[in-house]
Amino acid sequence: MTPIYLAFYLFAVLTLAGGLFTVIARNPVHSVLWLILAFLSAAGLFVTMGAEFVAMLLIIVYVGAVAVLFLFVVMMLDVDFAELRAEMSRYLPIAFLIGVVILMQLGIALGVWQISDVAEGNVAAAAADFEGSNTQAIGQLIYDRYLLLFQLAGLILLVAMVGAIVLTLRHRADVKRQDIVEQILRDPAKAMELKDVKPGQGLRG
Repeated sequence: MTPIYLAFYLFAVLTLAGGLFTVIARNPVHSVLWLILAFLSAAGLFVTMGAEFVAMLLIIVYVGAVAVLFLFVVMMLDVDFAELRAEMSRYLPIAFLIGVVILMQLGIALGVWQISDVAEGNVAAAAADFEGSNTQAIGQLIYDRYLLLFQLAGLILLVAMVGAIVLTLRHRADVKRQDIVEQILRDPAKAMELKDVKPGQGLRG
């Protein structure tokens, strides 16, 4: 067995183990850590298949942002996980049935799946025509053939982000807010008031 096949099977086992323990771990922080392991192992699988750009995206986006955000949220929120697990135990039979159905579907799909000779020929022809890394190939596709679609996708994400900010922005009248302009333009003579407190007297507002 060559080292590349050994690395592939190693990352595959780690990915499956990370996904499994993400679901069955009792501690939510441990679940997030197992999820990070699954993401890193999936990135290793992409590297073994020659897709290093996708692997870096997986690490930067999912491990560096999404998983860390999950970890902070789980650690900061005071959630009663014992109560949640008690509620989840009621739906275990349904979840087990759904899992069995999904495994049967995967088994049926993998049982009849095979690599097409036409697909292998197309991949070999594309690799022979292009000299360079797959990162260069992805860049040429995104910024050449699919430039308009790529920019439209970014515009849609921008509109969604602005819309979420607008929908969640609320100005409450009962909340004191800092007014920088009012603080700068205030009159020092009116900002302070000197009180001559005599011994034995208190200060009344």
